Amino acid sequence: MTGRSHHSGTHRWPSERPRVVVTGIGVKSPAGLTLDEVMETVLAADSTAAPHKELVEQGSPVHFACRVPEFDVDPYVTRRERRQIDRPTELALCAAADAVEQAALSGLPPARVGVHLGTGIGGLPTMESIVRDHDAHPTGMPVHSVPRTMANSAAARVAMRYGLHGSCVTYSTACASGATALGEATRRIQYGELDAAVAGGFDSAVTTFMLSGFSRMQALSRRNDAPQLASRPFDAQRDGFVMGEGAAVLVLERRESALRRGAHILGEVAGYATNADAHHIVAPHADGAVAAACMADAVADAGLLPSDIGQINAHGTSTQANDSAEATAIHRCFNGQAPPVTAVKGVTGHLIGGSGALEAAISLVCAERRIVPPVANLMVASEADRIDVVAGSPRSVDCAPVLSNSFGFGGQNVCLVLLPAT
Repeated sequence: MTGRSHHSGTHRWPSERPRVVVTGIGVKSPAGLTLDEVMETVLAADSTAAPHKELVEQGSPVHFACRVPEFDVDPYVTRRERRQIDRPTELALCAAADAVEQAALSGLPPARVGVHLGTGIGGLPTMESIVRDHDAHPTGMPVHSVPRTMANSAAARVAMRYGLHGSCVTYSTACASGATALGEATRRIQYGELDAAVAGGFDSAVTTFMLSGFSRMQALSRRNDAPQLASRPFDAQRDGFVMGEGAAVLVLERRESALRRGAHILGEVAGYATNADAHHIVAPHADGAVAAACMADAVADAGLLPSDIGQINAHGTSTQANDSAEATAIHRCFNGQAPPVTAVKGVTGHLIGGSGALEAAISLVCAERRIVPPVANLMVASEADRIDVVAGSPRSVDCAPVLSNSFGFGGQNVCLVLLPAT
């Protein structure tokens, strides 16, 4: 951590700022139920998009999505709990359980451990089912309807399960929600308010209502005849994103605390920045200037220069406007000398609030393995004049920090800089 950058607008941290490391990671995603499984799928650029019969039966204009594979939830959630929670919260609880177990998070004062989770949609599946099944008879609604639809239900239940009394916060910054949660939890640890935090993102929005709404906005791919080819970030023939679902949760911890506990350190969250385009509710600013500033601020927050970044995990939704604006922003931030770029949504689809957290976890592994995954379905890179998008096969790179971008509706820009374990 050199502290050598002098980007304007970035807070000048004292040299003794606490380092925040990662000691546990749990994932439940379309690409796999563990981080090792996810990496195998991502490095193979194997799309997980598939058709789903219920979407056809319910009249959805889009028949496919990226769903989490079926798995046994009994070790994670009791039958009684399952009646009280919905699909998004269930995925978040399962991912959190894996992360906490890996971190062996014990011995810390409960008041010094927080829960910070992000969701873009919250309890939408339950809301949709309530309207569909009980609108005509509101007195027959299930007794747990309210707690199942609360956006903060997942964070509250994680805190309850582990008896954590630190800050328990839910963030909603659209597609940047998971990254926001990681960044804000990092800040709480750096400020000395927490020693550790269970942080990440989750969503499950594969519903007829959401697919129909996004489709009307022309944001979703309509390749019903070829779903595996639908998500294609930065490709010239991209026609929209593919809806996904999932959760990724990391245990963040003050480095001194992790060393004292003898915890295995998986990597480090070294930089975080967030800003807003303040331009349009669903479209990014085409010139990429504000997003570029967010990247630069995150790099400076890590005490680095843009030339220190070894690879970029782009937000890369596979929509025309977003990918073009992000390519322009990357080009601006790195003055035309950007490192290799990947975008894993070609494999996983768009997990909405879960994307930023999952992609941060993937970035940590990529930094450790010194490898950049290829972008799935990239045939002709339409942004090749501005950025170097990796295609075909994984690319080996030097050991270096990774920049992970998350850009949400409303112009919500969040960038994280992640380092391999040292």
